[in-house]
Amino acid sequence: MTWSFSLGRLLGSELRVHVTFFLLLAWVGFAAYSSGGMPAAIENLIFVLALFACVVAHEFGHALMARRYGIKTPDITLLPIGGLARLERMPEKPMQEVWVALAGPAVNVVIFIILMVLGAGMPLADMARIDLTNAGLLNRLAYVNLLLAAFNMIPAFPMDGGRVFRALLCLRMDRVNATRVAALAGQMVAVAFGFLGLSTGNPLLVLIAVFVFVAANAESQDVAMRSVARRVLARDAMITEFHALSPTDTLATAAQAVIHTTQHEFPVLGADGTLLGFVARGRLFNALAQETPRSDLATTIMETDIPRVELTSGLEMVLEQLHKGAPAVAVCTQAGHMVGYITRENIGELMVIRGR
Repeated sequence: MTWSFSLGRLLGSELRVHVTFFLLLAWVGFAAYSSGGMPAAIENLIFVLALFACVVAHEFGHALMARRYGIKTPDITLLPIGGLARLERMPEKPMQEVWVALAGPAVNVVIFIILMVLGAGMPLADMARIDLTNAGLLNRLAYVNLLLAAFNMIPAFPMDGGRVFRALLCLRMDRVNATRVAALAGQMVAVAFGFLGLSTGNPLLVLIAVFVFVAANAESQDVAMRSVARRVLARDAMITEFHALSPTDTLATAAQAVIHTTQHEFPVLGADGTLLGFVARGRLFNALAQETPRSDLATTIMETDIPRVELTSGLEMVLEQLHKGAPAVAVCTQAGHMVGYITRENIGELMVIRGR
């Protein structure tokens, strides 16, 4: 996910943090400092670290349950609305998806029960704010775990409750339509959050609303795209008419190719037609903006780690490679000669043409 950075690996998954997660931390920290000064801010920092651990535990609840069904979790990203465990594939059976979705909130409920056994408690009148530093660390942690469990069970995508909702809908309809209904429910909830946030002056609710709305739409499009991909081979989706660069072409030549074509990426082919790499338009623009000499070879900004598939490979395999960040996937013959390439953009066009 863009705008996120890695903290390392834990239990077989890469742990990442989205930069906007710190907006939540800053909001809680500022509220504590405003009400109690530096001692409250220090206590709040401890609370934030504990909150961080609870969110991580929630996401690993999803990951470990998915592992029971043979599904790996490449990475976990922490967001202002909680977190996102990215599974390498979705469970094949709807009820498996239900258990994977419920595992996260279940972890928060378990943490809440443990904290209550340890003596945590909070008057109902004080449970409206999590930035009350005089409530005690255990009390606040107990409340925030209960809040995380309840919030994530809202039956609107992309929250865990929305995934349960989508899985149950899959018992009666196909996955694409089920996702579309769940995503629409998520966007309706996002509009409600946004309206409430604007009317009450709560920027956090507005931020959550934006995340929910965008994530719901992205998931709906992704599922629809994968539905099309299951019925299509790489040779059916590849771009076959393209402008290629040679190893001797310069940045100036590549810049002219950008002007005279509609391509966003340009394959660099050897004399025998072998793919050497791709020059992406974004990298070219960055090089020109940094006043790199236009006489430099285009290969100096070429991306060489380009996935390759055969003509008869399924389009789902191509999507997996594109999700990992590749600018394009080359379609090659068994001899290694590139005959076309595929990008997310032309897969989207194929999806529109073939219908969802």
